[in-house]
Amino acid sequence: MRWAERPVWVRFPPSASVKVGILTGGGDCPGLNAVIRAVARRCFERGHEVVGIRAGWRGLVEAKFLPLGPRETTGLLPRGGTILGTSRTNPYTTDAVEAVLGNFESEGLDALVAVGGEDTLGVAAKLHAEHGFPVVGVPKTIDNDLSATDYTFGFDTAVFICTEAIDRLHTTAESHNRVMVVEVMGRHTGWIAVMSGIAGGADVILIPEHPISLDEACADIRHRHERGKDFSIVVVSEGYELEGLADESELDEFGHVRLSERGVGARLAQEIEQRTGYETRVTVLGHVQRGGSPTPRDRVLATRYGLKAADLVHEGRFGRMAALQGDAIVDVSLEEATAELKTVPDDWYQVARAFFG
Repeated sequence: MRWAERPVWVRFPPSASVKVGILTGGGDCPGLNAVIRAVARRCFERGHEVVGIRAGWRGLVEAKFLPLGPRETTGLLPRGGTILGTSRTNPYTTDAVEAVLGNFESEGLDALVAVGGEDTLGVAAKLHAEHGFPVVGVPKTIDNDLSATDYTFGFDTAVFICTEAIDRLHTTAESHNRVMVVEVMGRHTGWIAVMSGIAGGADVILIPEHPISLDEACADIRHRHERGKDFSIVVVSEGYELEGLADESELDEFGHVRLSERGVGARLAQEIEQRTGYETRVTVLGHVQRGGSPTPRDRVLATRYGLKAADLVHEGRFGRMAALQGDAIVDVSLEEATAELKTVPDDWYQVARAFFG
């Protein structure tokens, strides 16, 4: 392919007209449109052309392109979702890598900005490593589990939504003397559960990284009741491994269980009621955590990521990902960013545990 011989670090000449593709993959997330807007704005300033790729990697497999100009990228900042659409297509499991490379070449693209989480960026890293594919990444996941970056956009919005829900459930739990189980997103990590649980004053928080037994959780709930607190809020990550809960759900193209089918929240509520005798209800927040307008913090972070990604493209620094470290937007290797998940450290979980029971 024509990009295979291109060095890793090449700044395009100031007069060069570069054609930049952008795709959004994986689950939708508040702030995606802000990234698209920022990438486009910086590229337009430099006279570059921007092409949207519909539905993530599937758009490159099926050659679904959408020219993006100032008109298409205006007014995107407060909009949730993604104007490009998204999918969980994995070209490596569908024998479609050659289609991706061929359609990229046929469209005359010079570079790609891939916006996604561990799976989308994992494909990008592999394409770059194996084919010298000219791609830069932007970290996107409400789970906040990508290593090499302190925060991903969408996380702040998800935590805000979950915290508000917990606040509201407190009043109904107290009114009816119930235990309320709140299931939140978090496939491998419990960042949303821990942060929203702390902010919302949850009484028990169950996450994949620091599993406590059901006996311990029920003991904390009983302890509250013994102290005259006749209601409890239990927050659980959807990826929490509940004793005896078999994974018979379907897998997606990246081999992940479709967690919406596991029903960990409902099963947990059932177990708590059976073991304690306290009336227990479950609320599954589900995709409402992904929806709607991003918070101001996510809008700003997504904008900064998009500008950095466009700069990396302009400099020809492929195989890199924009990242937040402290207050600075830096770049790290895609390989490093996708090598391992960022899990909730013990000190954060101990902050939460201080208020259990």
